[in-house]
Amino acid sequence: MRCLFARFALAVAVFGLAAAGPAAAQTRVTLKSATASSSYYVMMVQLGEVLRAETKGQIQATVEESQGSVQNVKEAGKRPGNFVFTTPPSLLAAAREGRKPFEGETGYDGIRTLFVMPYVTVHFVVREDSGVKQLSDLAGKDFISGGHGTFCDGRTRTIFKLLGLEDKVNFVDVELASADNALKNRKVVGYATCSSHPTPQLQELATTTAIRILPLTPAQTEIVVKNDPSSSPITIAKGTYKGVDVDVPTVGVPVGAYATTHMDDATAYAIVKAFWAKKDEMAKTNPWWAAVTPDLISALHNTRLHPGALKYYKEAGVTIPADMQ
Repeated sequence: MRCLFARFALAVAVFGLAAAGPAAAQTRVTLKSATASSSYYVMMVQLGEVLRAETKGQIQATVEESQGSVQNVKEAGKRPGNFVFTTPPSLLAAAREGRKPFEGETGYDGIRTLFVMPYVTVHFVVREDSGVKQLSDLAGKDFISGGHGTFCDGRTRTIFKLLGLEDKVNFVDVELASADNALKNRKVVGYATCSSHPTPQLQELATTTAIRILPLTPAQTEIVVKNDPSSSPITIAKGTYKGVDVDVPTVGVPVGAYATTHMDDATAYAIVKAFWAKKDEMAKTNPWWAAVTPDLISALHNTRLHPGALKYYKEAGVTIPADMQ
């Protein structure tokens, strides 16, 4: 009897496994954005949590720290598998055309768009007691231009060049991770950082050091936007950072989340669907998501959508420019 019962129990267990079917294989995705002190790193952590929850663990994400968009793009040209990264679209155009800092490199034609990220906000931060109140006051001062070889470094130098200040400021060539200590220890008067605001790096700095964020005048903003179509006016609202009690006009640039053709259509579709399903919920925790809307996808017009992403947007009724399809 015991033997018969044991056989029956075994048969029930086997039937149950067969009925349930084989366990679905998990999909591994790598998410890469910026340094751990940046807002974009926090965004990727949020996205990883959303992907796991929305797919019931089917998609498992690993978040990797990065030194910035240039590194992300360079890795995208070489890495296999499901690699999701962020960058301003202007860098992708430079990579495909072999322009600085991508001279002589290939492998960028397989990059595809997924969705829009919060815009990069350019911050020019100095010590409050430095006496520097406007960009022109940086003449003759030591200033970190955004971190060696980063997108922010290039963006800062472009802005200063357009405003006739590039040759007047002493740019210090160090990693952005060292910028806070350099400012606190008076090695430099300040630094530039490019991230969606509020950026955790500056929030933390402002709790221990009185800072000022330098504004662009209306005339300076007009010059930058006119000569750099990827830039647009952005205002950092007063109170965003401790001690910064006035609105700060500056400029920003669009940012996208991208993958490559190594990613299959189903995975791209699932990632994009999960992002838009939970975007408003993420905004309750971090307000920078609130300004992101599906219609902004056209700001990433120079890179085609991943077929899986395109399927989602068509189902959602989002208008997609012809050059992105």
